[in-house]
Amino acid sequence: MLANPQSLIPNPHGAARAYLAFAAVCLIWGTTYLGIRVALETIPPLFMAASRWIVAGTLLIVTLKLRGESLPEPRAWPALTLLGIMLLGFGNGGVVWAEQTVPSGLTAVLVATSPFWMVGIDAVMPDGERLTMRRVAGLVVGFAGIVTLVWPEVSAGGSGRAFLGGVGAAQIACIGWGVGSSYARSRGRGRAKHENVLATAAFEMLFGGLVLLAASAAIGELGRIAFSPRSLGALVYLIFIGAIGGFGAYAYALKHLPVATVSLYAYVNPMIAVVLGTLILGEPFTARVAVSGLIVLVGMMLVRTGSRD
Repeated sequence: MLANPQSLIPNPHGAARAYLAFAAVCLIWGTTYLGIRVALETIPPLFMAASRWIVAGTLLIVTLKLRGESLPEPRAWPALTLLGIMLLGFGNGGVVWAEQTVPSGLTAVLVATSPFWMVGIDAVMPDGERLTMRRVAGLVVGFAGIVTLVWPEVSAGGSGRAFLGGVGAAQIACIGWGVGSSYARSRGRGRAKHENVLATAAFEMLFGGLVLLAASAAIGELGRIAFSPRSLGALVYLIFIGAIGGFGAYAYALKHLPVATVSLYAYVNPMIAVVLGTLILGEPFTARVAVSGLIVLVGMMLVRTGSRD
């Protein structure tokens, strides 16, 4: 039987929805830095992150189950737990910890260095992609941007120690994201490539959130939990819009658009975060911040395009 001729015609509505999903990812994940900063006004950092991912993961799992979607089998849970620890425990946990002392916009700029860590980690893996001259240049440029950003605080000595601690936490987040992403990519080449993307993300959210909750209890945060209407509203936004909505839009965009296109969200997020932090929270936006952020983004562009050499 011949295929339906209509199936051979590109669906402009499908493409439009895919690009709308991509735009939603850029906007939503750019606003989460502001949401985290507001939630931290009263909620301890690790408990806040744990609550976000446990609730979001549980809701997604229940929804997918009710829809009859396939869920990862128990034998996949150890791997998903490891991914949850690296991507959300260290990745998001480091971001949340950093925003205690680093403005939300600057945190987004620092997190934009994730591709640098991902490239470096991937290069030392047995089946990883080797470094090219352009990628090395991108790493050097990106590092220069970070130095430009933090040098005044380094020079300040003790007065900048809390800020530098936040910078360090942001880089730990990047390392966690890089290691987790490399492992996810390696795992995806095997049987895991047939898994439901949203279902996998949901289990990573749940397992990563449980690990964050254990860490929160270990450092005594549970006795300091407090909510205000403002911080609770931010947490609800992070759960339903940032986590569930953002990951849903990301999965849809990734399914219908080239990976190279979808990955461009990483360039947009820092700009949105800086603008929102400046306008809504009154965070400082100086010429140094603008220049260093631009240097980091240029370095990231070189790193992302370095594989074409």
